[in-house]
Amino acid sequence: MKPQVRDQPLVRSVTSLALWSIAPLACAVDELEPSGIPLDFVLFAATLLGVAIFHRHVLKVALTGLAVIALYKIAYTGFKTGDGVAGFATHMTHEWVLLVNLLALLVGFALLARHFEESGIPELLPSLLPASWLGPFVLLGIIFLLSGFLDNIAAALIGGTVAASVFQRRLHMGYLAAIVAASNAGGAGSVVGDTTTTMMWIAGVSPFDVLPAFVASGVALVVFGVPASLQQHSHQPMVRQSQTSGHVDWVRLGIVGFMLVAAIVTNVTVNVRFPAAADHFPFLGAAVWVALLLTVPLRRPEWSLVPDAFKGSIFLLALVVCASMMPVESLPAPSWRTALGLGFVSAVFDNIPLTALALKQGGYDWGFLAFAVGFGGSMMWFGSSAGVALANLFPAAKSAGQWLRQGWHVPVGYLAGFFALLLLVGWHPNDPYQPLPGASSGATAKR
Repeated sequence: MKPQVRDQPLVRSVTSLALWSIAPLACAVDELEPSGIPLDFVLFAATLLGVAIFHRHVLKVALTGLAVIALYKIAYTGFKTGDGVAGFATHMTHEWVLLVNLLALLVGFALLARHFEESGIPELLPSLLPASWLGPFVLLGIIFLLSGFLDNIAAALIGGTVAASVFQRRLHMGYLAAIVAASNAGGAGSVVGDTTTTMMWIAGVSPFDVLPAFVASGVALVVFGVPASLQQHSHQPMVRQSQTSGHVDWVRLGIVGFMLVAAIVTNVTVNVRFPAAADHFPFLGAAVWVALLLTVPLRRPEWSLVPDAFKGSIFLLALVVCASMMPVESLPAPSWRTALGLGFVSAVFDNIPLTALALKQGGYDWGFLAFAVGFGGSMMWFGSSAGVALANLFPAAKSAGQWLRQGWHVPVGYLAGFFALLLLVGWHPNDPYQPLPGASSGATAKR
Protein backbone atom coordinates (compact mmCIF):
# COMPACT_ATOMS: atom_id res chain seq x y z
CA MET A 1 0.00 0.00 0.00
CA LYS A 2 2.95 2.33 0.64
CA PRO A 3 3.76 2.84 -3.07
CA GLN A 4 0.18 3.84 -3.77
CA VAL A 5 0.25 6.50 -1.04
CA ARG A 6 3.59 7.79 -2.28
CA ASP A 7 2.44 7.96 -5.92
CA GLN A 8 -0.89 9.63 -5.22
CA PRO A 9 0.41 13.22 -4.76
CA LEU A 10 2.46 12.82 -7.93
CA VAL A 11 -0.57 11.70 -9.90
CA ARG A 12 -2.63 14.61 -8.60
CA SER A 13 0.14 17.05 -9.41
CA VAL A 14 0.57 15.75 -12.95
CA THR A 15 -3.19 15.80 -13.51
CA SER A 16 -3.56 19.35 -12.17
CA LEU A 17 -0.65 20.66 -14.19
CA ALA A 18 -1.93 19.02 -17.37
CA LEU A 19 -5.39 20.54 -17.02
CA TRP A 20 -4.04 23.92 -15.92
CA SER A 21 -1.79 24.07 -18.96
CA ILE A 22 -4.70 24.04 -21.41
CA ALA A 23 -5.22 27.81 -21.13
CA PRO A 24 -1.83 28.99 -22.40
CA LEU A 25 -1.37 26.23 -24.99
CA ALA A 26 -1.88 28.58 -27.90
CA CYS A 27 1.07 30.70 -26.78
CA ALA A 28 3.26 27.65 -26.24
CA VAL A 29 2.74 25.94 -29.59
CA ASP A 30 5.61 27.69 -31.33
CA GLU A 31 7.97 26.92 -28.46
CA LEU A 32 6.93 23.27 -28.22
CA GLU A 33 7.13 22.65 -31.95
CA PRO A 34 10.66 23.81 -32.84
CA SER A 35 11.20 20.76 -35.06
CA GLY A 36 7.76 20.79 -36.64
CA ILE A 37 6.33 18.08 -34.33
CA PRO A 38 2.65 18.86 -33.73
CA LEU A 39 1.74 19.50 -30.12
CA ASP A 40 -0.89 16.76 -30.44
CA PHE A 41 1.92 14.19 -30.53
CA VAL A 42 3.67 15.81 -27.56
CA LEU A 43 0.51 15.48 -25.47
CA PHE A 44 -0.04 11.90 -26.62
CA ALA A 45 3.57 11.01 -25.80
CA ALA A 46 3.15 12.58 -22.35
CA THR A 47 0.03 10.44 -21.81
CA LEU A 48 1.88 7.26 -22.76
CA LEU A 49 4.80 8.22 -20.52
CA GLY A 50 2.36 8.76 -17.66
CA VAL A 51 0.85 5.31 -18.27
CA ALA A 52 4.32 3.78 -18.15
CA ILE A 53 5.35 5.57 -14.94
CA PHE A 54 2.12 5.54 -12.93
CA HIS A 55 1.05 1.99 -13.77
CA ARG A 56 -1.18 1.81 -10.67
CA HIS A 57 -3.23 4.71 -11.98
CA VAL A 58 -3.33 4.01 -15.70
CA LEU A 59 -7.05 4.74 -16.07
CA LYS A 60 -6.74 8.18 -14.45
CA VAL A 61 -3.72 9.03 -16.57
CA ALA A 62 -5.37 7.86 -19.82
CA LEU A 63 -8.60 9.75 -19.15
CA THR A 64 -6.67 12.89 -18.19
CA GLY A 65 -4.62 12.65 -21.38
CA LEU A 66 -7.78 12.16 -23.42
CA ALA A 67 -9.40 15.24 -21.83
CA VAL A 68 -6.31 17.40 -22.40
CA ILE A 69 -5.90 16.34 -26.05
CA ALA A 70 -9.61 16.73 -26.80
CA LEU A 71 -9.78 20.19 -25.20
CA TYR A 72 -6.67 21.33 -27.02
CA LYS A 73 -8.00 20.21 -30.39
CA ILE A 74 -11.45 21.64 -29.74
CA ALA A 75 -9.98 25.00 -28.73
CA TYR A 76 -7.14 25.39 -31.23
CA THR A 77 -6.56 22.95 -34.07
CA GLY A 78 -9.88 21.28 -34.87
CA PHE A 79 -10.37 17.84 -36.40
CA LYS A 80 -10.45 16.39 -39.89
CA THR A 81 -14.23 16.39 -39.51
CA GLY A 82 -14.51 20.07 -38.51
CA ASP A 83 -13.69 22.58 -35.80
CA GLY A 84 -14.78 22.95 -32.21
CA VAL A 85 -17.27 20.81 -30.35
CA ALA A 86 -19.14 19.99 -33.56
CA GLY A 87 -15.96 18.64 -35.15
CA PHE A 88 -15.25 16.51 -32.07
CA ALA A 89 -18.80 15.15 -32.08
CA THR A 90 -18.53 14.23 -35.77
CA HIS A 91 -15.16 12.59 -35.15
CA MET A 92 -16.60 10.45 -32.36
CA THR A 93 -19.53 9.53 -34.61
CA HIS A 94 -16.99 7.99 -37.00
CA GLU A 95 -15.23 6.12 -34.19
CA TRP A 96 -18.17 4.76 -32.20
CA VAL A 97 -18.43 1.41 -34.02
CA LEU A 98 -14.80 0.56 -33.33
CA LEU A 99 -15.08 1.62 -29.68
CA VAL A 100 -18.28 -0.32 -29.00
CA ASN A 101 -16.85 -3.41 -30.68
CA LEU A 102 -13.72 -3.23 -28.53
CA LEU A 103 -15.70 -2.73 -25.34
CA ALA A 104 -18.07 -5.59 -26.12
CA LEU A 105 -15.25 -7.97 -27.06
CA LEU A 106 -13.05 -7.23 -24.05
CA VAL A 107 -15.87 -7.61 -21.52
CA GLY A 108 -17.56 -10.49 -23.35
CA PHE A 109 -14.39 -12.52 -23.72
CA ALA A 110 -13.58 -12.02 -20.03
CA LEU A 111 -16.82 -13.89 -19.30
CA LEU A 112 -15.98 -16.44 -22.01
CA ALA A 113 -12.61 -17.10 -20.38
CA ARG A 114 -14.31 -17.81 -17.03
CA HIS A 115 -16.68 -20.27 -18.73
CA PHE A 116 -13.63 -22.03 -20.17
CA GLU A 117 -11.83 -22.00 -16.80
CA GLU A 118 -14.83 -23.66 -15.11
CA SER A 119 -15.30 -26.21 -17.89
CA GLY A 120 -12.65 -28.48 -16.36
CA ILE A 121 -10.42 -28.49 -19.44
CA PRO A 122 -7.59 -26.50 -17.78
CA GLU A 123 -7.34 -29.16 -15.07
CA LEU A 124 -6.79 -31.88 -17.66
CA LEU A 125 -4.11 -30.08 -19.68
CA PRO A 126 -1.14 -30.72 -17.33
CA SER A 127 -1.36 -34.40 -18.21
CA LEU A 128 -1.32 -33.54 -21.93
CA LEU A 129 1.45 -30.94 -21.97
CA PRO A 130 5.09 -32.11 -21.96
CA ALA A 131 7.13 -31.97 -18.80
CA SER A 132 9.88 -29.41 -18.13
CA TRP A 133 10.02 -26.07 -19.97
CA LEU A 134 8.54 -27.69 -23.07
CA GLY A 135 5.13 -27.59 -21.37
CA PRO A 136 4.82 -23.78 -21.34
CA PHE A 137 6.34 -23.63 -24.84
CA VAL A 138 3.74 -26.03 -26.27
CA LEU A 139 1.03 -23.94 -24.60
CA LEU A 140 2.35 -20.87 -26.45
CA GLY A 141 2.18 -22.89 -29.67
CA ILE A 142 -1.45 -23.77 -28.99
CA ILE A 143 -2.27 -20.09 -28.44
CA PHE A 144 -0.46 -19.28 -31.70
CA LEU A 145 -2.55 -21.81 -33.63
CA LEU A 146 -5.84 -20.75 -32.03
CA SER A 147 -5.27 -17.13 -32.97
CA GLY A 148 -4.83 -18.06 -36.62
CA PHE A 149 -8.56 -18.58 -36.96
CA LEU A 150 -9.97 -17.06 -33.75
CA ASP A 151 -9.97 -13.59 -32.27
CA ASN A 152 -6.62 -12.73 -30.68
CA ILE A 153 -8.37 -11.53 -27.54
CA ALA A 154 -10.04 -14.92 -27.13
CA ALA A 155 -6.78 -16.77 -27.81
CA ALA A 156 -4.91 -14.70 -25.23
CA LEU A 157 -7.63 -15.11 -22.58
CA ILE A 158 -7.98 -18.84 -23.17
CA GLY A 159 -4.20 -19.22 -22.98
CA GLY A 160 -4.02 -17.09 -19.85
CA THR A 161 -6.81 -19.09 -18.22
CA VAL A 162 -5.06 -22.39 -18.96
CA ALA A 163 -1.73 -20.99 -17.73
CA ALA A 164 -3.34 -19.76 -14.51
CA SER A 165 -4.54 -23.28 -13.82
CA VAL A 166 -1.41 -25.26 -14.67
CA PHE A 167 0.95 -22.77 -12.98
CA GLN A 168 -1.29 -22.08 -9.95
CA ARG A 169 -1.68 -18.40 -11.01
CA ARG A 170 2.06 -17.82 -10.43
CA LEU A 171 2.89 -16.46 -13.87
CA HIS A 172 6.18 -14.80 -14.71
CA MET A 173 5.80 -11.37 -16.32
CA GLY A 174 7.93 -12.51 -19.25
CA TYR A 175 5.56 -15.42 -19.85
CA LEU A 176 2.51 -13.12 -19.72
CA ALA A 177 4.16 -11.00 -22.41
CA ALA A 178 4.81 -14.17 -24.41
CA ILE A 179 1.13 -15.21 -24.22
CA VAL A 180 0.14 -11.86 -25.73
CA ALA A 181 2.90 -12.11 -28.34
CA ALA A 182 1.82 -15.64 -29.33
CA SER A 183 -1.80 -14.54 -29.76
CA ASN A 184 -0.81 -11.56 -31.91
CA ALA A 185 1.75 -13.53 -33.95
CA GLY A 186 -0.72 -16.28 -34.76
CA GLY A 187 -3.15 -13.96 -36.51
CA ALA A 188 -0.57 -12.01 -38.52
CA GLY A 189 -0.59 -14.28 -41.56
CA SER A 190 -4.32 -14.99 -41.72
CA VAL A 191 -6.91 -12.63 -43.17
CA VAL A 192 -9.41 -13.88 -40.59
CA GLY A 193 -6.96 -13.87 -37.68
CA ASP A 194 -6.52 -10.14 -37.10
CA THR A 195 -8.43 -6.97 -37.84
CA THR A 196 -5.49 -5.42 -39.71
CA THR A 197 -5.21 -8.39 -42.09
CA THR A 198 -8.98 -8.45 -42.52
CA MET A 199 -8.78 -4.77 -43.48
CA MET A 200 -6.20 -5.66 -46.14
CA TRP A 201 -8.40 -8.43 -47.49
CA ILE A 202 -11.43 -6.15 -47.69
CA ALA A 203 -9.36 -3.50 -49.50
CA GLY A 204 -8.36 -5.95 -52.22
CA VAL A 205 -5.11 -7.47 -50.96
CA SER A 206 -4.88 -11.18 -51.77
CA PRO A 207 -4.79 -13.57 -48.77
CA PHE A 208 -1.68 -15.10 -50.38
CA ASP A 209 0.11 -11.73 -50.12
CA VAL A 210 -0.44 -11.78 -46.34
CA LEU A 211 0.46 -15.45 -45.85
CA PRO A 212 4.30 -14.92 -45.75
CA ALA A 213 3.85 -13.16 -42.41
CA PHE A 214 3.69 -16.66 -40.88
CA VAL A 215 7.40 -17.05 -41.70
CA ALA A 216 8.21 -14.08 -39.46
CA SER A 217 5.67 -15.14 -36.82
CA GLY A 218 7.04 -18.68 -36.64
CA VAL A 219 10.62 -17.47 -36.15
CA ALA A 220 9.45 -14.94 -33.57
CA LEU A 221 7.54 -17.64 -31.66
CA VAL A 222 10.72 -19.69 -31.22
CA VAL A 223 12.88 -16.68 -30.33
CA PHE A 224 10.57 -15.28 -27.63
CA GLY A 225 8.89 -18.59 -26.70
CA VAL A 226 11.97 -20.51 -25.56
CA PRO A 227 13.32 -17.91 -23.07
CA ALA A 228 9.80 -17.12 -21.86
CA SER A 229 9.13 -20.82 -21.22
CA LEU A 230 12.42 -21.16 -19.35
CA GLN A 231 11.48 -18.11 -17.27
CA GLN A 232 8.12 -19.63 -16.37
CA HIS A 233 9.51 -23.08 -15.62
CA SER A 234 12.10 -21.56 -13.29
CA HIS A 235 9.50 -19.29 -11.65
CA GLN A 236 6.75 -21.92 -11.29
CA PRO A 237 6.82 -25.36 -12.98
CA MET A 238 3.61 -27.00 -14.14
CA VAL A 239 1.65 -28.67 -11.39
CA ARG A 240 0.12 -32.02 -12.27
CA GLN A 241 -2.88 -32.46 -10.01
CA SER A 242 -3.05 -36.08 -8.94
CA GLN A 243 -6.57 -35.81 -7.50
CA THR A 244 -8.35 -34.22 -10.42
CA SER A 245 -11.83 -35.57 -11.07
CA GLY A 246 -11.37 -35.49 -14.83
CA HIS A 247 -14.93 -34.14 -15.14
CA VAL A 248 -15.57 -31.86 -18.12
CA ASP A 249 -18.54 -29.50 -18.14
CA TRP A 250 -19.43 -29.94 -21.79
CA VAL A 251 -22.18 -27.35 -21.56
CA ARG A 252 -19.73 -24.61 -20.59
CA LEU A 253 -17.32 -25.80 -23.26
CA GLY A 254 -20.17 -25.67 -25.78
CA ILE A 255 -20.95 -22.10 -24.71
CA VAL A 256 -17.32 -21.13 -25.37
CA GLY A 257 -17.45 -22.73 -28.80
CA PHE A 258 -20.80 -21.12 -29.60
CA MET A 259 -19.50 -17.65 -28.73
CA LEU A 260 -16.34 -18.11 -30.78
CA VAL A 261 -18.22 -19.46 -33.80
CA ALA A 262 -20.64 -16.53 -33.58
CA ALA A 263 -17.70 -14.11 -33.60
CA ILE A 264 -15.95 -15.82 -36.52
CA VAL A 265 -19.05 -16.19 -38.69
CA THR A 266 -20.11 -12.60 -38.04
CA ASN A 267 -16.64 -11.21 -38.70
CA VAL A 268 -16.22 -13.07 -41.99
CA THR A 269 -19.79 -12.56 -43.20
CA VAL A 270 -20.01 -8.85 -42.48
CA ASN A 271 -16.50 -7.89 -43.60
CA VAL A 272 -16.54 -9.99 -46.77
CA ARG A 273 -20.13 -9.76 -47.95
CA PHE A 274 -21.28 -6.46 -46.39
CA PRO A 275 -18.10 -4.42 -45.80
CA ALA A 276 -19.86 -1.04 -45.91
CA ALA A 277 -22.19 -2.11 -43.10
CA ALA A 278 -19.23 -2.84 -40.81
CA ASP A 279 -18.58 0.90 -40.54
CA HIS A 280 -22.08 1.65 -39.27
CA PHE A 281 -22.89 -0.97 -36.63
CA PRO A 282 -20.83 -3.01 -34.11
CA PHE A 283 -21.85 -6.40 -35.49
CA LEU A 284 -18.95 -8.34 -33.98
CA GLY A 285 -19.47 -7.16 -30.41
CA ALA A 286 -23.23 -7.60 -30.74
CA ALA A 287 -22.82 -11.18 -31.98
CA VAL A 288 -20.66 -12.14 -29.00
CA TRP A 289 -23.17 -10.72 -26.51
CA VAL A 290 -26.19 -12.20 -28.25
CA ALA A 291 -24.50 -15.61 -28.08
CA LEU A 292 -23.62 -15.06 -24.41
CA LEU A 293 -27.12 -13.98 -23.40
CA LEU A 294 -28.77 -16.82 -25.30
CA THR A 295 -26.79 -19.30 -23.20
CA VAL A 296 -27.57 -17.73 -19.80
CA PRO A 297 -30.34 -20.30 -19.07
CA LEU A 298 -27.78 -23.09 -19.54
CA ARG A 299 -24.96 -21.67 -17.40
CA ARG A 300 -24.93 -18.35 -15.58
CA PRO A 301 -21.88 -16.20 -16.45
CA GLU A 302 -19.67 -14.81 -13.68
CA TRP A 303 -21.21 -11.33 -13.77
CA SER A 304 -18.93 -10.14 -10.94
CA LEU A 305 -16.10 -9.97 -13.50
CA VAL A 306 -17.83 -7.25 -15.51
CA PRO A 307 -16.85 -4.16 -13.43
CA ASP A 308 -13.10 -4.85 -13.56
CA ALA A 309 -13.23 -5.87 -17.23
CA PHE A 310 -15.21 -2.73 -18.02
CA LYS A 311 -12.70 -0.54 -16.19
CA GLY A 312 -9.77 -2.08 -18.03
CA SER A 313 -11.57 -1.70 -21.34
CA ILE A 314 -12.23 2.01 -20.78
CA PHE A 315 -8.46 2.47 -20.40
CA LEU A 316 -7.80 0.97 -23.84
CA LEU A 317 -10.66 2.93 -25.42
CA ALA A 318 -9.21 6.18 -24.03
CA LEU A 319 -5.87 5.44 -25.72
CA VAL A 320 -7.59 4.45 -28.98
CA VAL A 321 -9.52 7.74 -29.03
CA CYS A 322 -6.32 9.68 -28.29
CA ALA A 323 -4.57 7.91 -31.18
CA SER A 324 -7.50 8.56 -33.52
CA MET A 325 -7.15 12.32 -32.94
CA MET A 326 -3.48 12.44 -33.96
CA PRO A 327 -2.80 14.38 -37.20
CA VAL A 328 -1.36 11.42 -39.10
CA GLU A 329 -2.04 12.34 -42.70
CA SER A 330 0.59 10.22 -44.42
CA LEU A 331 3.39 7.72 -43.86
CA PRO A 332 6.97 7.73 -45.12
CA ALA A 333 7.67 6.21 -48.52
CA PRO A 334 6.92 2.45 -48.49
CA SER A 335 10.01 0.35 -47.77
CA TRP A 336 11.00 -2.49 -45.50
CA ARG A 337 12.54 0.10 -43.17
CA THR A 338 9.22 1.93 -42.95
CA ALA A 339 7.41 -1.34 -42.21
CA LEU A 340 9.99 -2.17 -39.53
CA GLY A 341 9.41 1.19 -37.88
CA LEU A 342 5.63 0.82 -38.01
CA GLY A 343 5.96 -2.27 -35.83
CA PHE A 344 7.53 -0.22 -33.05
CA VAL A 345 5.01 2.58 -33.54
CA SER A 346 2.24 0.02 -33.27
CA ALA A 347 3.33 -0.76 -29.71
CA VAL A 348 1.89 2.59 -28.59
CA PHE A 349 -0.25 3.75 -31.51
CA ASP A 350 -3.52 2.23 -32.71
CA ASN A 351 -2.60 -0.06 -35.60
CA ILE A 352 -5.98 0.27 -37.32
CA PRO A 353 -5.40 3.86 -38.60
CA LEU A 354 -1.80 2.92 -39.42
CA THR A 355 -3.04 0.06 -41.59
CA ALA A 356 -5.66 2.26 -43.23
CA LEU A 357 -2.99 4.83 -44.14
CA ALA A 358 -0.72 2.12 -45.56
CA LEU A 359 -3.58 0.73 -47.68
CA LYS A 360 -4.35 4.20 -49.00
CA GLN A 361 -0.70 4.78 -49.83
CA GLY A 362 -0.08 1.37 -51.44
CA GLY A 363 3.25 -0.08 -52.52
CA TYR A 364 3.95 -2.22 -49.43
CA ASP A 365 4.85 -5.85 -49.15
CA TRP A 366 1.69 -6.81 -47.29
CA GLY A 367 3.24 -9.80 -45.53
CA PHE A 368 5.79 -7.51 -43.88
CA LEU A 369 3.17 -4.94 -42.97
CA ALA A 370 0.82 -7.59 -41.56
CA PHE A 371 3.53 -8.93 -39.26
CA ALA A 372 4.72 -5.47 -38.21
CA VAL A 373 1.38 -3.96 -37.26
CA GLY A 374 -0.05 -7.25 -35.98
CA PHE A 375 2.85 -8.31 -33.77
CA GLY A 376 4.29 -4.90 -32.85
CA GLY A 377 1.70 -4.17 -30.19
CA SER A 378 2.99 -7.10 -28.13
CA MET A 379 6.00 -5.05 -27.06
CA MET A 380 3.86 -3.10 -24.54
CA TRP A 381 1.01 -4.45 -22.43
CA PHE A 382 -1.32 -1.70 -23.63
CA GLY A 383 -0.16 -1.99 -27.25
CA SER A 384 -2.89 -4.47 -28.20
CA SER A 385 -6.36 -5.34 -26.98
CA ALA A 386 -5.09 -8.86 -26.25
CA GLY A 387 -2.56 -7.36 -23.84
CA VAL A 388 -5.16 -5.20 -22.13
CA ALA A 389 -7.55 -8.16 -21.81
CA LEU A 390 -4.84 -10.33 -20.24
CA ALA A 391 -3.78 -7.52 -17.92
CA ASN A 392 -7.38 -7.35 -16.69
CA LEU A 393 -6.98 -10.98 -15.54
CA PHE A 394 -3.47 -10.40 -14.15
CA PRO A 395 -3.22 -6.80 -12.89
CA ALA A 396 0.49 -7.20 -12.10
CA ALA A 397 1.07 -7.01 -15.88
CA LYS A 398 0.15 -3.31 -15.85
CA SER A 399 3.72 -2.23 -15.34
CA ALA A 400 5.39 -1.05 -18.52
CA GLY A 401 8.83 -1.22 -16.90
CA GLN A 402 8.44 -4.82 -15.76
CA TRP A 403 6.89 -5.77 -19.10
CA LEU A 404 9.89 -4.39 -20.98
CA ARG A 405 12.52 -5.76 -18.61
CA GLN A 406 11.15 -9.26 -18.17
CA GLY A 407 9.57 -9.48 -21.61
CA TRP A 408 12.77 -8.38 -23.39
CA HIS A 409 12.51 -11.39 -25.69
CA VAL A 410 9.37 -10.04 -27.40
CA PRO A 411 11.09 -7.11 -29.20
CA VAL A 412 14.03 -9.45 -29.92
CA GLY A 413 11.54 -11.90 -31.44
CA TYR A 414 10.04 -9.09 -33.51
CA LEU A 415 13.43 -8.14 -34.96
CA ALA A 416 14.40 -11.78 -35.54
CA GLY A 417 11.12 -12.56 -37.28
CA PHE A 418 11.20 -9.44 -39.42
CA PHE A 419 14.75 -9.96 -40.67
CA ALA A 420 14.18 -13.69 -41.17
CA LEU A 421 11.30 -12.77 -43.48
CA LEU A 422 13.53 -10.26 -45.25
CA LEU A 423 16.32 -12.82 -45.78
CA LEU A 424 14.20 -15.88 -46.58
CA VAL A 425 11.42 -14.32 -48.63
CA GLY A 426 12.63 -10.84 -49.50
CA TRP A 427 10.85 -7.52 -49.84
CA HIS A 428 8.45 -7.72 -52.78
CA PRO A 429 6.32 -4.58 -52.72
CA ASN A 430 3.00 -4.71 -54.46
CA ASP A 431 2.30 -2.11 -57.08
CA PRO A 432 -0.07 0.59 -55.89
CA TYR A 433 -3.46 -0.96 -56.38
CA GLN A 434 -7.04 0.13 -56.63
CA PRO A 435 -9.29 -1.16 -53.82
CA LEU A 436 -12.01 -3.55 -54.85
CA PRO A 437 -15.27 -1.84 -55.91
CA GLY A 438 -17.30 -1.09 -52.82
CA ALA A 439 -14.44 -2.14 -50.52
CA SER A 440 -14.04 -0.41 -47.20
CA SER A 441 -10.89 0.22 -45.22
CA GLY A 442 -12.85 0.12 -42.00
CA ALA A 443 -12.96 -2.88 -39.80
CA THR A 444 -14.52 -4.35 -36.78
CA ALA A 445 -12.70 -4.25 -33.48
CA LYS A 446 -9.58 -6.15 -32.74
CA ARG A 447 -6.06 -4.87 -32.33
